[in-house]
Amino acid sequence: MAISQLKKQYSMSDAYRALVLMPRALRALIQNRKKQQISPQFVERLMLAVTEVNGCAICSYAHTGRALSEGLSNAEIQSFLSGSDQYVVPHEARAILFAQHYADQSGRPSRKALQNLVEAYGADQARAILGAIQVIMVGNVMGIPFSALGSRIKGRPYNNSSLHWEVLVSLSWLILLPIAFAHGALRALFGKPNSFCLPDPDS
Repeated sequence: MAISQLKKQYSMSDAYRALVLMPRALRALIQNRKKQQISPQFVERLMLAVTEVNGCAICSYAHTGRALSEGLSNAEIQSFLSGSDQYVVPHEARAILFAQHYADQSGRPSRKALQNLVEAYGADQARAILGAIQVIMVGNVMGIPFSALGSRIKGRPYNNSSLHWEVLVSLSWLILLPIAFAHGALRALFGKPNSFCLPDPDS
């Protein structure tokens, strides 16, 4: 019997676009651990905010454990996963809103939103914020179909999903990963920003 719908469905092109950005996003997070531009708790709140928009069951489970280990309370975690702003720290509010916007736009934020992020936090913190968002986006994009496939195997398929999509996107990373990473390296070599932005309405 079918159960609730998936909140978001990502295509193979979405998965590829997320994977292209992954190497530099990971590097930004590694550098952040050394320099502490943003706290580990801030990183987890960003990832929970993205996961809430995308509705990735497996990522919600994984990051609940991770967030608890970083000192977030269960009430705070559940608040973020339900979309509440009860525990949003004032200084982090703009970044959390950007994270939600990024996920809502399937990894293609508006140029204005990205510019506002840099203006609000400065280049270094914005890079760390964007890195955290882009890393969890890869997990969500790949985790959503995997979660749906697992639910199907248990006899509880999502009513807006299909076995074809679940298997195709779940396995696509095997083919897409090396190509996307090479693409990402070329983008870095030619100085392309580590984002794919939507054009602004007035551009």
